[in-house]
Amino acid sequence: MNAIGILVIILFVLMVFVGKGQGVKAFFGLLCNFLAIFILIILINWQFNPYIVTIIMSLIILSIAIYLGSDNIEVTNTAFKTSIIVVAILMILSIVIQHFGQFQGFTTENSEELEGLSLTVGLPFGHIAMIVMVISILGAVAEAAMAISADLSEVVNRAPNMSSTSLYAHTRIIGGQILGTAINTLFFGVLGANIPLLIWFVRLRYPIAMFVNAKLLMAEVVTMLLGMLGILLSIWIAGWLIVRANIKQQKMGITHERNI
Repeated sequence: MNAIGILVIILFVLMVFVGKGQGVKAFFGLLCNFLAIFILIILINWQFNPYIVTIIMSLIILSIAIYLGSDNIEVTNTAFKTSIIVVAILMILSIVIQHFGQFQGFTTENSEELEGLSLTVGLPFGHIAMIVMVISILGAVAEAAMAISADLSEVVNRAPNMSSTSLYAHTRIIGGQILGTAINTLFFGVLGANIPLLIWFVRLRYPIAMFVNAKLLMAEVVTMLLGMLGILLSIWIAGWLIVRANIKQQKMGITHERNI
């Protein structure tokens, strides 16, 4: 058994130990999402429309990640709606950024690895770059949407008559706490994965202009920034949906009392 197999077993044992049945569901969802990514790669390789494939697979991945992560149907529905809206916005933004930034394909630093290999693979690398950006942000968006939805739903359950102003204040407080940890997670994840590349650039004495325009690095930075923007939008949209639903419930309660 290799190191990856051992780590997977340790992960499964710890998830079961911490989450019991919910941990098993989360691990099963992780396997399902891995399968979904594999299917996405196959469909893109078969020349299916990349936009349609990305939309369908994003919906599948989000639904698995969110609905297997909680048993509270109100929380999961709000988180899922939020995630769909945010991912749709970020997908459009990624297409625009890719068009102007041209982050697709390989770089001059890859020339030695690609020497002797054919690049006529018949796949649009611009579309692949867009897919990578969208798929990379799904986890951050789903996590932020679930966190803010669960916390605000708990606040509403404890104080159902809370005014919209107070609920928005709670959204800012809770959102600020989620925002700090989530953005740091994205930042240090990208930084940790690219430390060897950064050291290589420094050792090669890359000038600042070449450093900030290196496609190898900037593609990762753009994906990280999209993820951060997704977290911000998730907090704002989820808060707006919950406040709107709470106002609607309060109006229905007032109408019911008058009818009685």
